[in-house]
Amino acid sequence: MGAAQVKELRERTGAGIKDCVAALAATTDNIDQAIDWLRAKGLSSAGKKAGRLASEGLVEAYIHAGGKIGVILEVNCETDFVALNQGFKDLLRGIAMHIAASAPDYVRREEVPPEAIERERRVQLERVMSEGKPEHIAMKIVDGRMSKFYEDVCLLDQKYIRDDSKTVDQVVNEAISTIGEKISVRRFTRYVMGEGLQKKSDDFAAEVAAAAGLS
Repeated sequence: MGAAQVKELRERTGAGIKDCVAALAATTDNIDQAIDWLRAKGLSSAGKKAGRLASEGLVEAYIHAGGKIGVILEVNCETDFVALNQGFKDLLRGIAMHIAASAPDYVRREEVPPEAIERERRVQLERVMSEGKPEHIAMKIVDGRMSKFYEDVCLLDQKYIRDDSKTVDQVVNEAISTIGEKISVRRFTRYVMGEGLQKKSDDFAAEVAAAAGLS
């Protein structure tokens, strides 16, 4: 256990130095497990703030790639004082840039439709079984691949583009510890110039061909 690990854990959770040392000792210096350890014991300030109401905040609009990609993002906090804080504004800007670059479909895992999860699990299980893996091992492999699935589609699970050693969720929790209020990413919309136009054109061409008896 090094001082750098203790410092990182303290910055990410807002917990006291002694608690951070205890958490690292209990989790063999695994930072992510230490965060969970602190939250489970109610020692993480980010965890303590999770139940508060975040009814203030800002909407950030970000345009990327010369007007080809646009993002509208809403992030909530507890007070308008924090909403006007430059650190909070910087957080929104960074997350909006991340959404533009990484194209998540949902904010968090709870928003993924159950049928989409089931479909992905079924596809991954079929893939693993086709590789000849025993079923009890296959299920563990599928669980691992589902984590990658969530990382692909859920904003908070994705590696942050400005620092891929952290997830977006970890970046938000660090901001909670620094700013001192609950912060919640509520929703976003991502626009791509021309998205869907080609598909509509292709569908129309198919309909014309069908009507002409060419398909």
